Amino acid sequence: MARRFVDLSIYLENDVVTDPPFMRPEISYMGHLETLEEARFFFPGIEAEQFPGGEGFAAAEMVKLSTHNGTHLDAPYHYHPTMDGGERAITIDEVPLEWCFQPGVKLDFRHFPDGHVVTAQEVEDELASIGHQLRPLEIVLVNTRAGKAVGDPDFVNIGCGMGYDATMYLTERGVRVTGTDAWSWDAPFKYTAERVRETGDTSLIWEGHKAGRDIGYCHLEKLHNLEALPADGFVVSCFPHKIRGASAGWTRAVAIIEE
Repeated sequence: MARRFVDLSIYLENDVVTDPPFMRPEISYMGHLETLEEARFFFPGIEAEQFPGGEGFAAAEMVKLSTHNGTHLDAPYHYHPTMDGGERAITIDEVPLEWCFQPGVKLDFRHFPDGHVVTAQEVEDELASIGHQLRPLEIVLVNTRAGKAVGDPDFVNIGCGMGYDATMYLTERGVRVTGTDAWSWDAPFKYTAERVRETGDTSLIWEGHKAGRDIGYCHLEKLHNLEALPADGFVVSCFPHKIRGASAGWTRAVAIIEE
């Protein structure tokens, strides 16, 4: 039996738009000759041609990032100080590792317009259409229109989002990690802000995230290449970087398919 790996992660890079202007990553690249001063901390006075190979020391990068840049896993602490009805919300370094390596299922919501808020009934209908019954700890990935929009200047406003009842539908059935190829698990803020202005109902803000107050869960954001996955029959690996006390951690999310 062959094993196929599907990369579900976007690049961390300077020039492709995947975040609003105030939180974009900054990566500074240093070539082999540009790190000579660092090398001289250990080897005073050495010149580039004296290193093995004669072309300097080492390539390196300095990176300025938010824990929410790139493909990342959000911890319950990101959404609210508490979870599970009042317990302290866990941070990313406390997320159980078994949550992050589980069978996956994909919900195809590419047909929904930008800003649509997915309901529990729509989740149930999609599961029925693919003939899948959810099992505890399965990782549920949501394929939106944003999956093909990485780099679009309007990326943060593209795709549908998951509402409170849709999120609770999943977590009540034992799901503890979800994911989306959009910028956010919730509908884009542009559309939420319009609904809040029209209704005055501020409970609509981040309703999918805030479901974590009732049942703690994690979600992946800014996934990629979900179109390449079947509806089920794959395993998701999404272990986050171990950042003490943080609200999120970067991950190289990968789907593994046995063929």
